[in-house]
Amino acid sequence: MRRQRIIAPLMPVAIALILGIIVGRYTDFKATTTLAILAVLTVTSLFLFRFPKIQTLCIWLITLVMGCHLMQHPLPDIPRVQRAGDRMLEYREHLLQLYQQSMPPSTYEVVAAMTLGDKSALTKETKNTFNITGASHILAISGLHLSIIYMMVSLLVWGRRWRIVTQILTLVLLWGFAFLVGLSASVVRAATMLTVYGLLSLGYRQKMSLNVLAFTAILILVCQPEALFEVGFQMSYLAVFAILLFYPVIYGMISEEWLMEHRLIRWIWGMTVVSLCAQLGVAPMIAFYFHRFSIYFLLTNFIVIPCAYLILVGGFLLLLTSWTMIATALATIVSMMSQSLQAISSLPYASIEGLYPSPLQIVLVYILIGCLYILLLLRER
Repeated sequence: MRRQRIIAPLMPVAIALILGIIVGRYTDFKATTTLAILAVLTVTSLFLFRFPKIQTLCIWLITLVMGCHLMQHPLPDIPRVQRAGDRMLEYREHLLQLYQQSMPPSTYEVVAAMTLGDKSALTKETKNTFNITGASHILAISGLHLSIIYMMVSLLVWGRRWRIVTQILTLVLLWGFAFLVGLSASVVRAATMLTVYGLLSLGYRQKMSLNVLAFTAILILVCQPEALFEVGFQMSYLAVFAILLFYPVIYGMISEEWLMEHRLIRWIWGMTVVSLCAQLGVAPMIAFYFHRFSIYFLLTNFIVIPCAYLILVGGFLLLLTSWTMIATALATIVSMMSQSLQAISSLPYASIEGLYPSPLQIVLVYILIGCLYILLLLRER
């Protein structure tokens, strides 16, 4: 499989922007000062076209100063976008009422969280079970959910003769759903990545890469610099970054030809690798923010990911048809998933609690993970 390059062209730009936002959070510069520095650096970079390396360094400095400026003087919100978001949230309340009328509370709390992003009905017991087993990510609308929705809509509207029209329609519906669930950082990140993915698919280019990840981060941070300090933003990007980095290397440990001959093993191996890669990216941050580590996260993902697909499909079909049989099927799926997670949470050492790593320790862990990646690359050679 083709390996991702660690240093994609947009990655240093994204890193410079992040550093600038961090500097801007803990310093205090006047707007005139940062704008003057930006103007000087921009003019200087224009005269450095004969020295591309120095010009590139200047562009990074411009991005860093821009991040600092945006952190202290963010772009104003767009009133129309806010009004559209408020209207969609009002409509979501109507859909939640339809759910409440169709299913028992134990089903409603999970379906409402997974399909419409409303976690207000989740009980403490449910949250604890999902946290212990490492399945809490399934309750928050994120890339997994939007990817499933993108695939569902693509299958419904796909057509070879009208690829551009169907792709645009798919993306419009995807962003409509993003507004419906509240435009959280993880939702915006996933919707932006899928938008870029969809547009690149029209040109038959590489659809998912570190460059795409960096581009979406730049877009989001320019519009909302404070998102950098949200846990959801950090973990969603670290998970995707680790998947893009490690997946080709680890997946390639088994022959592609052999996997093509054994489809079931291929599916199991693919899901295992994705889960391992994502865990490599987020495990240190989970320990830092939530002070725990779930031992059986692999087993959990084999249960919750297929269930997530069924719940998303069933939830939307229920909203469209209000058929009782769909509500019954959803109740059965949620019950089976919950019972399975409760069984996993009761296993010995299901979760290691009381982890309180320092920021320095987190940095050292990520350095070790980087060393692991280098070792895997050397092993390939």
